[in-house]
Amino acid sequence: MCGYGDFAAAYDLLTFNVPYDEIADYYAEILRNMTVGRRVLDMGCGTGNLTVRLAERGFDVIGQDASPEMLSIASGKSSEVMWICQNMEETDIGGNVDVVISTLDSVNHLDRRDAVLRCFRRAADCLESGGAFVFDVNTVCKHREILGGNTFIYDVDGVYCVWQNTFDPRDNGVDIELDLFFENEDGTYSRGEESFREIAFSSDEYCQMLEEAGFAVVNILEYLTYNIPKDDSEKLLISAKKR
Repeated sequence: MCGYGDFAAAYDLLTFNVPYDEIADYYAEILRNMTVGRRVLDMGCGTGNLTVRLAERGFDVIGQDASPEMLSIASGKSSEVMWICQNMEETDIGGNVDVVISTLDSVNHLDRRDAVLRCFRRAADCLESGGAFVFDVNTVCKHREILGGNTFIYDVDGVYCVWQNTFDPRDNGVDIELDLFFENEDGTYSRGEESFREIAFSSDEYCQMLEEAGFAVVNILEYLTYNIPKDDSEKLLISAKKR
């Protein structure tokens, strides 16, 4: 995975409309319904917007991300959270938690099946028997119909972004290219670039990988609801428990 240096600087500006409080409430309710403990590892926490909100809701949270630039921003948001710089597929926190989560399609950023499986196995290693693993992912439908082949323009205070996506049907991946223009104090702009790749699997494939990693799947929901996913659902919420 890349360092997301320029993307880290723009991330919070570009995600101003993400309903973080709603998402944090949703995850908190999911975890309470699974009757697990309150020690949580947030894998791929990015700039920590959800990590901090879960801590505010009473969870004892560790925030983990591979990008030092992302974590530098996250650590300025809370001194209550422990922040760890690690790749998701190399997770080693030196102990156990009750819950591992991965939010905001971080799992999609693992761009090979074996990397996803390693991530799931590392999540299992962090949990006692019966511990929960809960994560959300973009669907194949979203990659193919919403992102693939489309360009999005974001013009917000502080940054102008051209977001280009190319869909690859061989692995339902999306190659993402960002051109970023940061506004300086004197009115000039500095340019940055970022590129990364996301892939998507079917729900059956995620279930198979979870089984291989030692989990039993509890539920697959349409994201931010308690509904059964539809063929055109854009995101899934998958819950599992370690066997």
